[in-house]
Amino acid sequence: MEYLVFENIVAACAIGLIGIGLAGLLVTRHLFRMVLALGVAEAGGNLFLVLAGWRPDAVAPILGVHSASVAMVDPIPQSLVLTSIVIGVGVQALAVAAILRIHRRYGTLDMRELRERFEMEVCDVAGIAPPGSREAPAGKRPLPPPIPGPELPAPGPTMRRTAS
Repeated sequence: MEYLVFENIVAACAIGLIGIGLAGLLVTRHLFRMVLALGVAEAGGNLFLVLAGWRPDAVAPILGVHSASVAMVDPIPQSLVLTSIVIGVGVQALAVAAILRIHRRYGTLDMRELRERFEMEVCDVAGIAPPGSREAPAGKRPLPPPIPGPELPAPGPTMRRTAS
């Protein structure tokens, strides 16, 4: 059971949180869920940073309380995590504020619908036709002639089902 050491369990949890957050970012189309997935990935990164500075049988790095010969935990990753938490809260607050404004303006948070509505709004403001018209090819080129193929027989009489 040597592989079930505290560091390995915490590292697996940190990597798992990062993986769950990245999977959430890739899978969902909803903006708020993307912000939540980013928060989960950030928590995994912070946990991994704290683990980087952890040492077994070490004490808090407070000088004057412990003797200088005692092993101390590295304080740099801890300060980086505190900074990361503050920056993460700010980024998430800004993202939620932007999401609220987007929802008020467009009435949805689905990325596909938002992309279509953004394109339509840009085309309306610019006074151009929306891209991706399905009726005519781009650049006003003529449609290619139909591909000749074998003649299909005329449809025959329909087969009726008889009740058994």
